[in-house]
Amino acid sequence: MKRRGDLSTPRRDRRIDLSYDAEVFGQFSESIARFLGTARFLVWQTIVIAIWLVINIAPPAGWQFDPWGRGLVLLTLVLSLQASYAAPLILLAQNRQERRDRVASELDRRVAERTQADTEFLARELASVRLALADVATGEEFRDLLAAITDAVNRIEERIDRLEAGQANDG
Repeated sequence: MKRRGDLSTPRRDRRIDLSYDAEVFGQFSESIARFLGTARFLVWQTIVIAIWLVINIAPPAGWQFDPWGRGLVLLTLVLSLQASYAAPLILLAQNRQERRDRVASELDRRVAERTQADTEFLARELASVRLALADVATGEEFRDLLAAITDAVNRIEERIDRLEAGQANDG
Protein backbone atom coordinates (compact mmCIF):
# COMPACT_ATOMS: atom_id res chain seq x y z
CA MET A 1 0.00 0.00 0.00
CA LYS A 2 1.26 3.42 -0.94
CA ARG A 3 1.61 6.06 1.78
CA ARG A 4 0.21 9.50 1.25
CA GLY A 5 1.86 12.62 2.52
CA ASP A 6 -1.37 14.46 3.43
CA LEU A 7 -3.48 12.47 5.89
CA SER A 8 -6.02 15.26 6.50
CA THR A 9 -8.16 14.34 3.49
CA PRO A 10 -9.85 11.00 3.04
CA ARG A 11 -9.03 8.79 0.12
CA ARG A 12 -11.25 8.95 -2.88
CA ASP A 13 -13.29 5.93 -3.77
CA ARG A 14 -12.04 4.27 -6.87
CA ARG A 15 -15.39 3.48 -8.35
CA ILE A 16 -16.55 3.53 -11.90
CA ASP A 17 -18.67 6.63 -12.27
CA LEU A 18 -21.82 5.77 -14.16
CA SER A 19 -23.70 8.89 -15.18
CA TYR A 20 -26.95 9.16 -17.06
CA ASP A 21 -29.59 11.75 -17.77
CA ALA A 22 -32.35 11.10 -15.23
CA GLU A 23 -34.97 12.88 -17.35
CA VAL A 24 -34.22 10.80 -20.47
CA PHE A 25 -34.18 7.60 -18.43
CA GLY A 26 -37.46 8.61 -16.78
CA GLN A 27 -39.08 9.26 -20.15
CA PHE A 28 -37.79 5.91 -21.37
CA SER A 29 -39.24 4.13 -18.33
CA GLU A 30 -42.59 5.87 -18.83
CA SER A 31 -42.71 4.78 -22.47
CA ILE A 32 -41.96 1.18 -21.43
CA ALA A 33 -44.60 1.33 -18.67
CA ARG A 34 -47.15 2.75 -21.13
CA PHE A 35 -46.38 -0.05 -23.60
CA LEU A 36 -46.56 -2.78 -20.94
CA GLY A 37 -49.99 -1.55 -19.92
CA THR A 38 -51.57 -1.99 -23.35
CA ALA A 39 -53.68 -4.75 -24.80
CA ARG A 40 -51.27 -4.89 -27.76
CA PHE A 41 -48.44 -5.98 -25.43
CA LEU A 42 -50.61 -8.66 -23.81
CA VAL A 43 -51.65 -10.01 -27.22
CA TRP A 44 -48.04 -10.12 -28.46
CA GLN A 45 -46.83 -11.72 -25.26
CA THR A 46 -49.58 -14.35 -25.48
CA ILE A 47 -48.68 -15.09 -29.11
CA VAL A 48 -44.95 -15.41 -28.29
CA ILE A 49 -45.65 -17.72 -25.34
CA ALA A 50 -48.04 -19.83 -27.43
CA ILE A 51 -45.45 -20.17 -30.21
CA TRP A 52 -42.78 -20.95 -27.60
CA LEU A 53 -44.96 -23.71 -26.13
CA VAL A 54 -45.80 -25.20 -29.54
CA ILE A 55 -42.12 -25.20 -30.59
CA ASN A 56 -41.09 -26.86 -27.32
CA ILE A 57 -43.91 -29.41 -26.98
CA ALA A 58 -44.91 -30.52 -30.51
CA PRO A 59 -41.58 -31.40 -32.26
CA PRO A 60 -39.30 -34.29 -31.28
CA ALA A 61 -37.04 -33.83 -28.24
CA GLY A 62 -33.97 -33.08 -30.38
CA TRP A 63 -35.56 -29.97 -31.88
CA GLN A 64 -36.81 -28.52 -28.60
CA PHE A 65 -34.61 -25.77 -27.13
CA ASP A 66 -36.63 -25.53 -23.88
CA PRO A 67 -38.14 -28.99 -23.36
CA TRP A 68 -41.36 -29.54 -21.45
CA GLY A 69 -39.67 -32.28 -19.46
CA ARG A 70 -37.33 -29.73 -17.83
CA GLY A 71 -40.30 -27.53 -16.94
CA LEU A 72 -39.73 -24.87 -19.61
CA VAL A 73 -36.89 -23.37 -17.56
CA LEU A 74 -35.85 -20.95 -20.29
CA LEU A 75 -39.40 -19.58 -20.68
CA THR A 76 -39.62 -19.15 -16.92
CA LEU A 77 -36.28 -17.34 -16.93
CA VAL A 78 -37.35 -15.01 -19.76
CA LEU A 79 -40.65 -14.14 -18.06
CA SER A 80 -38.90 -13.62 -14.71
CA LEU A 81 -36.34 -11.36 -16.36
CA GLN A 82 -39.12 -9.39 -18.03
CA ALA A 83 -40.94 -9.02 -14.69
CA SER A 84 -37.75 -8.04 -12.85
CA TYR A 85 -37.18 -5.15 -15.26
CA ALA A 86 -40.83 -4.20 -15.77
CA ALA A 87 -41.66 -3.73 -12.08
CA PRO A 88 -38.94 -1.12 -11.32
CA LEU A 89 -39.63 0.71 -14.59
CA ILE A 90 -43.32 0.87 -13.77
CA LEU A 91 -42.55 2.10 -10.24
CA LEU A 92 -40.22 4.75 -11.63
CA ALA A 93 -42.91 5.91 -14.04
CA GLN A 94 -45.43 6.02 -11.18
CA ASN A 95 -43.04 8.06 -9.04
CA ARG A 96 -42.52 10.55 -11.86
CA GLN A 97 -46.29 10.80 -12.34
CA GLU A 98 -46.74 11.30 -8.60
CA ARG A 99 -44.18 14.14 -8.70
CA ARG A 100 -46.00 15.75 -11.63
CA ASP A 101 -49.32 15.38 -9.80
CA ARG A 102 -47.80 16.93 -6.67
CA VAL A 103 -46.49 19.91 -8.66
CA ALA A 104 -49.84 20.30 -10.42
CA SER A 105 -51.77 20.16 -7.14
CA GLU A 106 -49.40 22.74 -5.62
CA LEU A 107 -49.99 24.99 -8.61
CA ASP A 108 -53.75 24.44 -8.31
CA ARG A 109 -53.55 25.32 -4.61
CA ARG A 110 -51.70 28.55 -5.37
CA VAL A 111 -54.18 29.47 -8.09
CA ALA A 112 -57.07 28.74 -5.70
CA GLU A 113 -55.46 30.95 -3.02
CA ARG A 114 -54.99 33.77 -5.54
CA THR A 115 -58.56 33.36 -6.76
CA GLN A 116 -59.86 33.46 -3.19
CA ALA A 117 -57.80 36.57 -2.42
CA ASP A 118 -59.04 38.24 -5.61
CA THR A 119 -62.62 37.28 -4.78
CA GLU A 120 -62.31 38.68 -1.26
CA PHE A 121 -60.76 41.90 -2.65
CA LEU A 122 -63.60 42.27 -5.16
CA ALA A 123 -66.18 41.61 -2.43
CA ARG A 124 -64.62 44.37 -0.30
CA GLU A 125 -64.56 46.73 -3.28
CA LEU A 126 -68.18 45.92 -4.07
CA ALA A 127 -69.16 46.58 -0.44
CA SER A 128 -67.35 49.95 -0.51
CA VAL A 129 -69.10 50.88 -3.75
CA ARG A 130 -72.44 49.95 -2.17
CA LEU A 131 -71.64 52.11 0.86
CA ALA A 132 -70.61 54.99 -1.39
CA LEU A 133 -73.79 54.63 -3.41
CA ALA A 134 -75.89 54.55 -0.24
CA ASP A 135 -74.98 58.23 0.30
CA VAL A 136 -75.84 59.21 -3.28
CA ALA A 137 -79.35 60.46 -3.86
CA THR A 138 -81.46 58.40 -6.18
CA GLY A 139 -83.57 59.92 -8.93
CA GLU A 140 -86.72 59.66 -6.82
CA GLU A 141 -85.06 61.27 -3.81
CA PHE A 142 -83.70 63.99 -6.06
CA ARG A 143 -87.20 64.68 -7.48
CA ASP A 144 -88.64 64.82 -3.95
CA LEU A 145 -85.93 67.26 -2.82
CA LEU A 146 -86.39 69.35 -5.95
CA ALA A 147 -90.16 69.45 -5.34
CA ALA A 148 -89.57 70.50 -1.71
CA ILE A 149 -87.17 73.27 -2.80
CA THR A 150 -89.58 74.41 -5.47
CA ASP A 151 -92.38 74.60 -2.85
CA ALA A 152 -90.10 76.53 -0.51
CA VAL A 153 -89.09 78.93 -3.28
CA ASN A 154 -92.77 79.39 -4.22
CA ARG A 155 -93.70 80.17 -0.59
CA ILE A 156 -90.83 82.64 -0.31
CA GLU A 157 -91.92 84.24 -3.56
CA GLU A 158 -95.48 84.54 -2.28
CA ARG A 159 -94.25 86.18 0.92
CA ILE A 160 -92.08 88.57 -1.02
CA ASP A 161 -95.03 89.40 -3.26
CA ARG A 162 -97.21 89.99 -0.19
CA LEU A 163 -94.55 92.10 1.47
CA GLU A 164 -94.10 94.17 -1.67
CA ALA A 165 -97.87 94.49 -2.01
CA GLY A 166 -98.11 95.57 1.66
CA GLN A 167 -95.36 98.15 1.20
CA ALA A 168 -96.98 99.46 -1.92
CA ASN A 169 -100.26 99.86 -0.02
CA ASP A 170 -98.48 101.61 2.84
CA GLY A 171 -96.61 103.96 0.61
